[in-house]
Amino acid sequence: MDATCARAEQLRLPSVAFTEHADLTPWVVRPGDAMPDVLARWLRPDGRVAPRPLDVEGYLACLQRCRERYPELRILSGVELSEPHWHPEQTAALLAGGRFHRVLGSVHSVGGRAEPRLVDHAMGDTAAADVVRSYLAEAAVMAASDAPFSVLAHIDYPVRHWPVDAGPFRPADFEEEFRAVLTVLAASGRALEINTRVPLAPELVAWWADAGGDAVSFGSDAHRPADLANGFAAAADVALGCGFRPGTDAAGLWSRRA
Repeated sequence: MDATCARAEQLRLPSVAFTEHADLTPWVVRPGDAMPDVLARWLRPDGRVAPRPLDVEGYLACLQRCRERYPELRILSGVELSEPHWHPEQTAALLAGGRFHRVLGSVHSVGGRAEPRLVDHAMGDTAAADVVRSYLAEAAVMAASDAPFSVLAHIDYPVRHWPVDAGPFRPADFEEEFRAVLTVLAASGRALEINTRVPLAPELVAWWADAGGDAVSFGSDAHRPADLANGFAAAADVALGCGFRPGTDAAGLWSRRA
């Protein structure tokens, strides 16, 4: 976090938000699924991977140290909730006290709550198009729920794991499914994240505007300081072209009403 703040100052960013992961879902692991060390250490005897709980107090303490060290940088607290609509009690406990400025809702798995598998694992033995449709169906359910998040994260998450042998990923092949998620999300009053880890296709931002979506946020999904704000200039151009504008708060969302 300290190195990321240093990078933010180097880039002359006015603000940075640390939306730390809170992965609440224990994922099913099958024989043959890739198991990097970060997952292997969380493997339970029942064959599920259960990420450790977010250390909220430790996270907030580190955030405060960064604020003291970088007083010119506005540093927001945040959390990315994985499938919060499946875990209402854990979500409520985590958010109690209102200590997070930015709360994202995300889907990282497919297969439903009874048999959730990580998207990248599912891509290994399921048709890629089916994985995308399953993912978007769950994202629509989450967007329609009363889960307490304000921004939908990485609507195109499966694209990160799209197999080369499936040919180029074409958003138009899933236009109906994407538009369904965006319509529900717009009706909920939430915002859409323009995630730049894999540049979000411009047509998805246009479809968001078509659906009546009012606001967007920008996320570089920077798990490394060097990745902070990557692709933001291009993403801003796309947002501007779809009618979204920054407001007076440099740390705020971009809105079509700004």
